[in-house]
Amino acid sequence: MCGIAGILHLDGRTPDDTDALAAMREALIHRGPDGHGSFIRGPVRLTMRRLSIIDLEGGGQPMSNESGTVHVVFNGEIYNFAELRENLRACGHRFRTQSDTETIVHAYEQWGDAFVSRLNGMFAIALWDEVQARLVVARDRVGIKPLYYAHVQGALVFASELKALCKSGRVARDLNHQAFGQYLSLEYIPAPATILRGVRKLRPGHLLVASSGRVRERAYWDLDLAQSEVDPRAGSAAEHVDAFRGVLRRAVAREMVSDVPVGVLLSGGLDSSAVAVFMAEACGEPIRSFSVSFAERSFDESVYARRVAAHLGARHHELRVTASDLLEALPDVLATIDDPFADPSIIPTYLVSRFARQHVKVALGGDGGDEMLAGYSTLQAHRLAPLYRAAPAPLRARLIEPLVARLPVSTRYLSAEFLLKRFVQGADAPPYLQHQMWTGALYNAAKHAVLHPDVRRLIDDREFEAMLAGVASASGAAHPLNRILYQDVKLYLEGDILAKVDRASMASSLETRVPLLNHDVVSHLEQVPLALKLRGLTRKYLLRKVMAGRLPPSIIRRRKRGFSIPVADWLDGDLHDLAREYLDENRLRREGLFDAQEVARLRDEHTRRVRNNAKNLWAILMFQLWRERWLDAA
Repeated sequence: MCGIAGILHLDGRTPDDTDALAAMREALIHRGPDGHGSFIRGPVRLTMRRLSIIDLEGGGQPMSNESGTVHVVFNGEIYNFAELRENLRACGHRFRTQSDTETIVHAYEQWGDAFVSRLNGMFAIALWDEVQARLVVARDRVGIKPLYYAHVQGALVFASELKALCKSGRVARDLNHQAFGQYLSLEYIPAPATILRGVRKLRPGHLLVASSGRVRERAYWDLDLAQSEVDPRAGSAAEHVDAFRGVLRRAVAREMVSDVPVGVLLSGGLDSSAVAVFMAEACGEPIRSFSVSFAERSFDESVYARRVAAHLGARHHELRVTASDLLEALPDVLATIDDPFADPSIIPTYLVSRFARQHVKVALGGDGGDEMLAGYSTLQAHRLAPLYRAAPAPLRARLIEPLVARLPVSTRYLSAEFLLKRFVQGADAPPYLQHQMWTGALYNAAKHAVLHPDVRRLIDDREFEAMLAGVASASGAAHPLNRILYQDVKLYLEGDILAKVDRASMASSLETRVPLLNHDVVSHLEQVPLALKLRGLTRKYLLRKVMAGRLPPSIIRRRKRGFSIPVADWLDGDLHDLAREYLDENRLRREGLFDAQEVARLRDEHTRRVRNNAKNLWAILMFQLWRERWLDAA
């Protein structure tokens, strides 16, 4: 696990930019405190910071082939490197180390750009082929590891994080208003966009090749859920359960390979509990598990995490988190999110990562299960929405919607009032937009209202909605819910979940792994019929069957509860002073991005409990904090 960065002068120049390269590297020290290395030759500069996980002594980077003509820096882990090494040895390649990084060099020599399709892992790779004078940059299939780049001033600059890219001295901090609009709706910015104009994220499953002064990006993989629609009746349910159990067991065992201690981030939910079960099966000693607990009961899952840990005989570690702990961690979190990000669960994710790092260097988690196994409640809503739309319009307009609007405002986590109001709000939208409206923050008139009129004119919602529609249609799936699952993987998983876990864990130099997104698991689930993922209104049906008898029934049956914090209450409590300072009307007028009067109205409604505006206010507040930390300060 590392942080990588580099510069390629596309015009062949060889200026002395050693200081800029060092600044880029040191901006990533949290990703790799164990060492660093650089390669500078001709027009190319590669650098990295290393977190030692495999081959602690021999795995330093950059790493080269025997002839010194291919050089690589790499962030991540290759889980099938042992099998690849044996294959490559049979082809005549010689290895000097036991590192997975060296496998990448020889795989490129043997298979060219097709090498990336043979890797099972999480990765961002930059490889310089000196003979052909070409740079190859690749990102893993689902986007577990990040990679930013910019083609600017006759050079290609890239880095694991936006803050490191900015240290190159070549990137202007100009606000990308269209991406800003996406952030206000989604609460994150999906690839390839970033908050800075001219800077892109390399999309998951893509290669970027720079040679002969040109930069080209192309896909080498895409999720194919249409496979599951070819013959959805193929195989009995029991056969599917047995097959998936074997795939998941092997994936967890494969991702436990490490030369340093490994633990599990255990929420008590089905996904992380399943990972813990198969870890315990593969381990000859009690596994180490880590969780957090909250005083606010509707947000606290610790009782379930303790139940799973006791069931498995794990060495369980629990961190008790108070409101003051979360607020004290906010500056550290803001230092990690150099792209605006409004998912509040990044704060407890950071705290549990920091806590786990005191005991282990690697932790497995359950991320990806909701996207690949149909775990979100929005999928149930998609099944119910056609029934709601079929109701007579007068009944909806005169009875149902007024009743829902009058429900007492609740600040409990995913309260019935919150879910019903969200459902009604998005029920008439096209499915691709409806899905995002149920999970995001500000859309349509509500988004336009909070923007300053001058900024409003710079944001085109038609372009945004066309992007959402394009993602859904790119799935190639016939079933509308498969298109929604594809949309979740391409947008929410990459832009929110994986970005959150990567930034929060790497801020503490903890490597997190996600076995439910192992390529073998993803390839298998591409072929599993949707009816075995969402059976009626039962989500994750297949995983529940796999875990029957391996977990307590209360864990298998329990309702999904996300990893979050009580923002709605805190905006008028512990966060009151912070919100008052950064959402102050005079400040907003002076800065010229938000409509000060509309933001004040949202705050007033929220304070008087007329409406729960927590998601909208939190998105605006987090942008304000980001702006001061990353834009204004620069």
